[in-house]
Amino acid sequence: MTDFAYKHLFRAGLPAIPPPAPTKPRILMNSGHNAPELIPCEKLAAAAERVIRREGTALARYFSGPRALGYEGLRRVLAEMMRKTRGIDVGIERILVTSGSGQAIDLVDWLFLTPGDVVLVEEFTYHGAITRMRREGAELVPVAMDEQGIRVDALETQLEELAARGVKPKFLYTVPTVQNPTGTVLPLDRRRALIDLARRHALPIVEDDCYSDVFWGGQTPPALYALAPDQVIYISTLSKTFAPAVRLGYVVADPAVLQQIVQMKRDGGTGLLDQMIVAEYFAEHYDAHLAEIRARLHHKMRVTAEAVRREFGVTAEFTEPDGGIYLWLKLPEAVDGRSFAAAAAKEGIQYNIGQEWAADAEHGRNRIRLCFALTTEDEIREGVARIAQLCFEANGVPAFRDNVARERQPAG
Repeated sequence: MTDFAYKHLFRAGLPAIPPPAPTKPRILMNSGHNAPELIPCEKLAAAAERVIRREGTALARYFSGPRALGYEGLRRVLAEMMRKTRGIDVGIERILVTSGSGQAIDLVDWLFLTPGDVVLVEEFTYHGAITRMRREGAELVPVAMDEQGIRVDALETQLEELAARGVKPKFLYTVPTVQNPTGTVLPLDRRRALIDLARRHALPIVEDDCYSDVFWGGQTPPALYALAPDQVIYISTLSKTFAPAVRLGYVVADPAVLQQIVQMKRDGGTGLLDQMIVAEYFAEHYDAHLAEIRARLHHKMRVTAEAVRREFGVTAEFTEPDGGIYLWLKLPEAVDGRSFAAAAAKEGIQYNIGQEWAADAEHGRNRIRLCFALTTEDEIREGVARIAQLCFEANGVPAFRDNVARERQPAG
């Protein structure tokens, strides 16, 4: 029996299939995984039992027609969450539940983008958004950032240069709160300046707000959507607030936008059971849950920062973020973050290379991103130590070890 030949029938332009990992991953400091110890298994099981007994017969129907926006109970919970933490006061008729924020980004891209369209993005930004927009044929124009996030003056310059060429960007995609991957938080005055600039240029803003609940630096500034609901399409997720494997995201937008997106989301509805269980759990435990995940992830961030300082010394620059699940490291200009990725993978250690998180890949060449949520504290220390050693070995820069040795010497 011979295998049927399929490959010649595949459409062009499909994503490449990566080679299998040389070793089973054991220390995962890549991707956006969350902390296993923060999954409230017992309380979640209790919530599932209650909601299935009470509303389980609703599972007999597709979630379409008037209910296509999602489970009403979850949308009520999301509306209250956004009101309390993001300054967004919105009715549930403006909330669409999606299968993760990835689907939300896809829907927005499909609504707006055609090949050749220009999208403005932060110079470093979410890899999934970069790949999705490029898959639609968009040209990404990076906007400079600093330690507070996107630079509004640089954005203004970009808009003027594009206008001089007769180019009108479709939208600005931005992660203003606990930016991915940099961890920056755009201050309120800059948010207002950004909104003012967007209004003057009739520029829609797509706000990706996936990390605002995982913030331990005090009160976050209001969401961009809260400042300009007519100008902003708001995307968020429960992947970081709750769990990535529970594929729940959401879009908040002007009714004209949302109604059109709903017509494009022809999937029978995002999984109803997941929505029901999460709504049941969060209705009772939201505040306590957020307090716990913030405290735990803040601690893990400190463990990771301490390990980076110990193992890399002054050769790795970074800022401790006030939220999120990543450290964004800048290495010396001569270092390519890819140069030791294969060696790390052979040992079952994975991290993110900076090129994947930069609109201009070369600009991310000497950067790497470390996710600290999934791993244990011992795995964090082991993983960072080995990544640092492999970095030094791959790049052959003796000064690296000298710098680390100086950093480890006791003061005085």
